[in-house]
Amino acid sequence: MSTAYGSTPTHDPALLTEALKDANTTPFWLDNPNRPEPRPALTEDINADLLIVGGGFCGLWTAIIAKERHPEWDVVVVEKRRIAWAASGRNGGFCESNLTHGDDNGKLHFPNELATIHKLADENFAELHRTITQYNIDAEWENTGVMVVATENHQVPWITNSNAQQLNPTDNHGHGNSPVYRAALFKKDGYSFVHPAKLAWGLAEAAEKLGVTIYENTEITDLKHNQTGATAHTPEGKITATKVALATNAFPSLLRHLRLFTLPVYDYAIVTEPLTNNQLKEIGWTQRNGITDSGKEFHYYRKTADNRILFGGWDAIYHRGRKITPRYDQRPETFRLLVDHLYTTFPSLKGTKITHAWGGVIDMSTQLVAFHGTTRNKTVAYSAGFTGLGLGATRFGAETMLDLLEGKETERTRLKMARRLPIPIPPEPIAYPLVQIMRRAVNKSDQNGGKDGLLLKLMGLFKIGFDS
Repeated sequence: MSTAYGSTPTHDPALLTEALKDANTTPFWLDNPNRPEPRPALTEDINADLLIVGGGFCGLWTAIIAKERHPEWDVVVVEKRRIAWAASGRNGGFCESNLTHGDDNGKLHFPNELATIHKLADENFAELHRTITQYNIDAEWENTGVMVVATENHQVPWITNSNAQQLNPTDNHGHGNSPVYRAALFKKDGYSFVHPAKLAWGLAEAAEKLGVTIYENTEITDLKHNQTGATAHTPEGKITATKVALATNAFPSLLRHLRLFTLPVYDYAIVTEPLTNNQLKEIGWTQRNGITDSGKEFHYYRKTADNRILFGGWDAIYHRGRKITPRYDQRPETFRLLVDHLYTTFPSLKGTKITHAWGGVIDMSTQLVAFHGTTRNKTVAYSAGFTGLGLGATRFGAETMLDLLEGKETERTRLKMARRLPIPIPPEPIAYPLVQIMRRAVNKSDQNGGKDGLLLKLMGLFKIGFDS
């Protein structure tokens, strides 16, 4: 069956190679002359009321909320590399209120809690924006909404049967036109865009102004429980803390029993050179909204402040042994495919240069939704498995971890996502071949009019998903 996009490029290979020839391997968001200098590493033994392991969004939100709740607490954040180095500085900057990876997935896993989850999601999104405003964080926040498009005929009913605002795919008031669009809808509420690295840097600065201490380039090598809390060891010091919040997401948890509940999956993106107003008019994209398509293998794209297009998604790559390493941040075959798909989407941009191409790792869980909990006599909390939805949902994870550490019973802690773990992902040697089989099944479904084969149907019965 002929489809809009495929796993093999259709454009001249020389054209794709030329477009990528000078692409910077640094993520676009981090290629910034105003990137903060790294903070000092920990070189001594210290004490803390709350130790937060991980300086990404989840860890930074936890730090800020903890100090807002308890100004008297001594809060310490320890980051293995630099603030925004990992997913917080590599994502597409799509910030949405949804906590369940879409309503259909929410109905599958939390059918009796959806009303509460929706309410909490709206509150979380509002608080996220409040924090950005209150602390004057220049995150390039744009509340401009997202257009969701069908690129295959079988996807059209998914769009037209929605209660969201319908758009004419060929005349949609500047939200974006493409010969591959078959139907389109627009969602405004709960969909915003940010410069993710600037958000992370701003959150770190806000946390420090509240009295939080942040150490960068400091790896926690061991976490030992004791009578009064826990002690975390680093190469040159240790932190003795009353409470610990683990916010390492895709990276191996310090709690070994949690490592089978997430899978590190690599996602990739490219960014074009700045486009002119005439180029944007040619593709019918004069508004500032983002765009996503509707396949199981999907794309997401948006504009940057200087009118480049960030175009990402499609491939979700898992490496044998749950390995995470900087060399996996580059995958030339995926970059060529993304350029090919960009040119297919907007033919008038054929030949446009790519200035940045990079990848990053996502913490996928089988329920495609984050899970939260505590262990070691409720002195250690964790939040992980955001599955690419972390920009907004990590704040919710931070609130939930703090509720649990404080022993509070709240609407958040009563949710199933805070009371049970998802189905685990098998260890090697099973994980790698299983993921490859799942990827082929997902691709085949898209190529077969959206009809799931036996494997995906079976996985659905067991409420197991694969996504990025």
